[in-house]
Amino acid sequence: MLDKPMVIGVAGGSGSGKTSVTRAIYDRFTDKSILVLEQDYYYKNQAHLSFEERLNTNYDHPFAFDNDLLIQHVKDLTEKKTIKKPVYDYKLHTRSDKVIHVEPKDVIIVEGILILEDAELRELMDIKVFVDTDADLRIIRRLMRDIKERGRSLDSVIDQYLSNVRPSHEQFIEPTKRYADIIIPEGGQNHVAIDIMASKIETMLSHKN
Repeated sequence: MLDKPMVIGVAGGSGSGKTSVTRAIYDRFTDKSILVLEQDYYYKNQAHLSFEERLNTNYDHPFAFDNDLLIQHVKDLTEKKTIKKPVYDYKLHTRSDKVIHVEPKDVIIVEGILILEDAELRELMDIKVFVDTDADLRIIRRLMRDIKERGRSLDSVIDQYLSNVRPSHEQFIEPTKRYADIIIPEGGQNHVAIDIMASKIETMLSHKN
């Protein structure tokens, strides 16, 4: 492994395509010298709240995330320590009892809507990326994901978008674009940007020995 793993942050609004960008980069490396930490896994444990209270949580607000744990896990991985990544249950709206054991790798991609909002987390990143996609595409993608993958109704997704997602994007997520080293329009469809990112990582890995 490298003396110190490389940390890449991939941010962007919900439905922007940041997960597609992350997956496209990850899939380039068949030797598995790269790992992904999804901020979505680090929502705070809400087991102490009633189900109704959990439903009222704004999951697009910085306070929704357990950034202390995420930061500690990034630090542990850069020190070549194994971590236990939490798992979030989107149907119960709280943290699951399950964990995922993650071994350290040469490249760590931290992906999520608000990873550039936290100054301490930004300081751990060698490259900061913001995936910038028009709002109409983002809402369509979110509708498809939440209905198909998270068992949500159309009305609930639209209500959440208007009450929480859109205002939180404008207040908290969009302003973090100024911290990005690289801005990628249109997410996973931007093959040129993905090629550039993958080439940068390949160059770095080629010098690891």
